[in-house]
Amino acid sequence: MSEKIRLRVEGITVNSIKSGAYVLLLREYEGGRHRVPVLIGAAEAQSIAARLEGVTLPRPLVHEMMQSTLRAFGIVPREVLIYKFAKGVFYAEITFSDGDREVVIDSRTSDAIALAIRCKAPIYATPEVMKVAGIEVQEKDVDYRTPAEEEPFDINRVPLEKFAVEELEKMLQDCIKKELYERAAEIKQVLERKGM
Repeated sequence: MSEKIRLRVEGITVNSIKSGAYVLLLREYEGGRHRVPVLIGAAEAQSIAARLEGVTLPRPLVHEMMQSTLRAFGIVPREVLIYKFAKGVFYAEITFSDGDREVVIDSRTSDAIALAIRCKAPIYATPEVMKVAGIEVQEKDVDYRTPAEEEPFDINRVPLEKFAVEELEKMLQDCIKKELYERAAEIKQVLERKGM
């Protein structure tokens, strides 16, 4: 399969229809007019959001552990390919390389993307996936910013319990400075539950 369309992560939003689910929004990498919404679970949303926002959690998430394991054995994820969309489900595969050989492994799309953004592996979709699951936006709605210029994911969507104590303390001080007392009270309660 030679023809592939490169995508990038545009952001994550809460799914207003299904409780506990999130929508990962992918878009064509350069100047494209199509976006692909992928329904993902809370754990995967947290993992992807933490990476996009640069949040350090107290213990490694499964995707961070996988990245470390791959690095330790000299294996690199070369790319992620979303190759099929059927009955509301996306199918993806990750191509890994150890320098001598390449191996393609089947994966859930959300896990593949969570790993790809950590390892800086490109994300692709087939033209068929784009045709069936892609949403074309109007020209005036297309934003041609580079990934570095994108607005970050809203950190307030990550559950406070997932942050390290040090991060929570910084957030608490920041909220007090900005006079966000409700949020500061929430953070203080979590710190108290963590024994601080």
